[in-house]
Amino acid sequence: MPEVVSADQEIVFSQPEISEVAKKLIKAGNGLSVWALHGEMGAGKTTLVKALVATLGVHETTASPTFSIVNEYRDKNGEPIYHFDFYRIKNESEAFDIGTDEYFDSGNLCLIEWPEKIPLLLPSTHFFEIQLEIIDEQTRLIRYRKHA
Repeated sequence: MPEVVSADQEIVFSQPEISEVAKKLIKAGNGLSVWALHGEMGAGKTTLVKALVATLGVHETTASPTFSIVNEYRDKNGEPIYHFDFYRIKNESEAFDIGTDEYFDSGNLCLIEWPEKIPLLLPSTHFFEIQLEIIDEQTRLIRYRKHA
């Protein structure tokens, strides 16, 4: 079990506040390149990723990489940001075959939807964990923490 560097922090928000939430998470997750985003279908993982990458200066259209598994974006400094969606993978070897270890070891930001599908491929330490929960149609709860 990885050591938790920070206790769970919580944010309750509605859709119009997503940009401010993204700024807060970027500050909280600073220094960690692998971000695991947990949440049930419809909790807002992809919406959060869109807000995160927009805050980091990505100007291109962002969408869930459900069929391609990974999308690459460039931040305002031209650095790559990788967005993974493992919802449709059948097993971890399918994710391994696309080189997830190389992405995760690159030091570039890796935003991972459905990380529970690849538990053995995730770093055991040095990652940022985000849990999204649906409170009601308009409101979400985020719990987040750093692991080191």
